[in-house]
Amino acid sequence: MRNRYLDLLRFLAIVRVVVYHVTGWATLTLIFPAMSVMFALAGSLMAASLDRSGVPAVGRRLRRLLPSLWVLAAVFVPAMLLTGLPLTPKVLVWLFPVSDPPANHWGALALSPIWYLRDYLWFVLASPVALWLFRRAPLPTLLAPYALLAAIEFGVLANPPVVLREFGLYFGAWLLGFAHHDGLLRRTANRVLVPVAVALGAAGLGWIFTHPGPRGHDLNDIHLGNALWSAAFILVAIGRAPAAAPWVDRHRALGGVVTLLNRRALTVYLWHMPFVVALTPLVDVVGWSHQDPLGLAVRVALVFVLVGVVALLVGWVEDLAARRTPELVPGRPRRTAAERAAAAPASPAPAGAGTELATVGARVPAPRRAPERSDLTPR
Repeated sequence: MRNRYLDLLRFLAIVRVVVYHVTGWATLTLIFPAMSVMFALAGSLMAASLDRSGVPAVGRRLRRLLPSLWVLAAVFVPAMLLTGLPLTPKVLVWLFPVSDPPANHWGALALSPIWYLRDYLWFVLASPVALWLFRRAPLPTLLAPYALLAAIEFGVLANPPVVLREFGLYFGAWLLGFAHHDGLLRRTANRVLVPVAVALGAAGLGWIFTHPGPRGHDLNDIHLGNALWSAAFILVAIGRAPAAAPWVDRHRALGGVVTLLNRRALTVYLWHMPFVVALTPLVDVVGWSHQDPLGLAVRVALVFVLVGVVALLVGWVEDLAARRTPELVPGRPRRTAAERAAAAPASPAPAGAGTELATVGARVPAPRRAPERSDLTPR
């Protein structure tokens, strides 16, 4: 059964990412380290998939990840080729981005969120071995990415490959997702988990405020502080996640929008940045400053509207990739077969039909009670 609290966290993470890219407010990265939270949630789901179907889960995860990327590439790669991107074999990396795919001057910024899919792909490929190691030596496995990142940050490993650095930065969050799935975080007593979270958070904040990056205290520029602060956040926000959050669906509007963004998370993530880049010059045309509250609010709203249009046009690809029935707008309440039958117009019974049945002694069987079902649909 889906945990709606985790769905709510993913919803908040997606919204935070979009708002941050529009506003550039570094404080948002501190308040909610969205990317690490998304990797932790993905790690938990990956562990569940491996438990359910073993190594073939890797192929299933890639099947859910890549089609939405291919739709994006089908639009933007030809556009980049027409505006200066050389046609070389490296363009094929857009089909399977094990490294950063090539882009031209404007595409490099508009398509910059591709790094998330690159990291996600590598983490999925590493998960069967990582989960095996985690279950045999949880603590050493969990500490390994943070030790790797520390070695990079302190210069022990000079000029590491980008993918290796990203393993140090975000794979710890992915492994915390393993710990969540296995119940390790839930079983950890508060007297242990809370002090560990406080210590990690204090160390992370200390590093962040003493090692500001080019954009100040933006976590994206401060890798070690990002990893430590994010780990503390995940321990609390996911480690103490409630088993269920029925209140999310008590409010129909909230439940609907949470479901919508969860079902279209990849589409929103991939497509929002091109609209952010396209709308930014309009700020100067209209005359708003880049920090004008009204201008920022309008830009955020426009980005979501434009991404919503794209989600209507191609979001159903996520449904096909997940082998769900394609929907234009996920989350809308749908009537059951019984409700549709009850609402269907019925022809009037022939005159005297009731009397005839009584005369011949016909017996009308009582309707059978439908068995109850649980929502066992995997994500």
